[in-house]
Amino acid sequence: MTEYPRILAAGDSAIVVEFGNEISPEINGRIKSFSDTLKETKIPGITDIIPTFRSVLISYEPVTLSYREIIQYAEKLLKKVNEVKNEGRRVFRIPVCYGGEFGPDLEDVAKFAGLSVEETILLHSEKPYLIYMLGFLPGFAYLGGMDSRLAMPRLKNPRLKIEAGSVGIGGESTGIYPMASPAGWRLLGRTPVKTYDPQREVPILYEAGDYIQFVPIDREEYDSIRKRVEEGTYECEIAEYSE
Repeated sequence: MTEYPRILAAGDSAIVVEFGNEISPEINGRIKSFSDTLKETKIPGITDIIPTFRSVLISYEPVTLSYREIIQYAEKLLKKVNEVKNEGRRVFRIPVCYGGEFGPDLEDVAKFAGLSVEETILLHSEKPYLIYMLGFLPGFAYLGGMDSRLAMPRLKNPRLKIEAGSVGIGGESTGIYPMASPAGWRLLGRTPVKTYDPQREVPILYEAGDYIQFVPIDREEYDSIRKRVEEGTYECEIAEYSE
């Protein structure tokens, strides 16, 4: 039986610290605690820290840190890791205009779930989603906690291009496309918020361990927020998580 956490080599300039073999909020809590502690320690030679569903990838510069040294640092910091409680975590309230040209698959998802369109929107937006990790595209958040009634298979034939800000469902996952790209997920709506902007000081709006809650808006509100985003005057509302 595998004992966790465990440390594995990942090529000649990275290691992986695994915290378990499943996706769960508890494992995510330990990952966040370890990642935050590692960032705060500011170890010279570490070039990147990437949390995933069940592990943390640590890239380092071998001329500054040896493999033995990075292992020793990781082992020392693991002794300080505790599960991070939800209280105090950030919740990014992301406005979404559901349906219409922004959500061409909304009615199909509602029919699949045996719900009305209004019930589908409510179910999708009623609670915060935990960001387990970022990947696939810069700023693409893998979210956990979607109601299983909305779990609909991906499209058999992916769209060649969807617009940035599109909000969709793929299987048991939901998320926001941070840029225009091909996509096979079912589209429910679109947000005017730029979740990824390479011109910002911090390009990605949120990070793993934060939460996202979708807030339904109408087209008029969408256009108003979009204008403020383009003018650089819009600030995303951030709340504190509470169960």
